[in-house]
Amino acid sequence: MASKIAFPGFPSAGIEFLQDLKENNDREWFAPRKPSFDAQVKAPMLDLVRAVHTAMMDFAPAYVGDPAKCIFRIYRDTRFSNDKTPYKTHIAAWMKPGAAEKGNSSAGFYFSVSPKVVEIAAGIYAPDAPTLLKLRQRIAEDHEAFRKTFDFPKFQKTAGGLMPERLTRAPKGFDPAHPALDLLRLKHFVVFEELDAAIATTPKLLPEIVKRFEVMVPFVEYLNTVLLPPKTGARRPVR
Repeated sequence: MASKIAFPGFPSAGIEFLQDLKENNDREWFAPRKPSFDAQVKAPMLDLVRAVHTAMMDFAPAYVGDPAKCIFRIYRDTRFSNDKTPYKTHIAAWMKPGAAEKGNSSAGFYFSVSPKVVEIAAGIYAPDAPTLLKLRQRIAEDHEAFRKTFDFPKFQKTAGGLMPERLTRAPKGFDPAHPALDLLRLKHFVVFEELDAAIATTPKLLPEIVKRFEVMVPFVEYLNTVLLPPKTGARRPVR
């Protein structure tokens, strides 16, 4: 991959901008500095997403779309939050399959960069109740196959583990003695890894994201066989 695709890392000024934003999270500070955000944070993020997409064409082509639409807005939705600060202090991207509808209806790939940490994740976060029930019903019937998508040494070494937030007891309608109760109690079906923030300004960032996304593919694909119509997954191209 390195010989075909390159990303030099975020400029130090971009990471410093996010740190300054954390300390000055208000419209009066941000508005006159938005051109700096666009040049030092958003533009490099767009370049990074393009590079990640180029690599994903080899192992998850169905998740490659418009790079600009993959990047989350810097503006926070504060309507239902006690925290009224208007801006996020990280930059993030989300890659979902092209067949997915709008909203949180499918599994995909995610990464974010902040002055504190680089986060790399895959799966579906905070699914709505019908989606969560659908996933739990399938996993209750097929938990051994699901566990094989993430419970092996290479995955754990490369891509971390499951987001641990769980219900305190079995979900309604499920057997408390089910052998996969640890999976059925999950609130999110997400695997994630955290990297030192220092990597964000280096050329190592791109390959570190890509190698984790590649090993996360079977996990995402399993979820999307439940959530999406057939033939929307990340099948490798025939060579």
